[in-house]
Amino acid sequence: MSDLDLSLARAALDVTPPPGLGAQVEAIASRGMVAIRGDLTDAGFVAALQAATGCAVPEIRQSTQAGDTRVLWMSTDEVMVFCEWGAAPGIVEAFMEKAGDTHVLALDVSDARAVFRVSGEKAWRVLAKGAPVDLAPGQFGTGEIRRTRIATVAAGIVKTGDDEFEVFCFRSLAAYLWNWLCVGAGAESLSDL
Repeated sequence: MSDLDLSLARAALDVTPPPGLGAQVEAIASRGMVAIRGDLTDAGFVAALQAATGCAVPEIRQSTQAGDTRVLWMSTDEVMVFCEWGAAPGIVEAFMEKAGDTHVLALDVSDARAVFRVSGEKAWRVLAKGAPVDLAPGQFGTGEIRRTRIATVAAGIVKTGDDEFEVFCFRSLAAYLWNWLCVGAGAESLSDL
């Protein structure tokens, strides 16, 4: 395994969060991400994922977590691992080694995506304005994930706490989504959300 220069880890954007009115938006730097594809029900896949991450395969539209590592269900044949930036190459290596002859693919996609945290009492309203997902309290629980669109951008939304969400998209669309989220979070009144 190569030595990683952690000073190279950075957010997709060098931005300052706007003052929020019930919702705050921040860019998350140094988030490692590993895309893993294969048969999620295969015993070899399950064992390799557990060995590499400490996490079980999540149920449909759910996530599992072990320490700072979270595994997100992305589709019937894909999961995404959120981890410390420097841990991503090791997760790929450990998964592929444990998977052996199992038909799988694991890629470090940390530099391909941007991650934002939207938090606060009105966080769900900010996201709901642009995403066709019912994010209201009691409808979208902690640990749930949806692949969707937010203001025409293909994105993923995972609820990480009572009033906290993480949103991820391709890095090439980070500036657009950042600006869109900031406008929604800085709305003057609840009716603007």
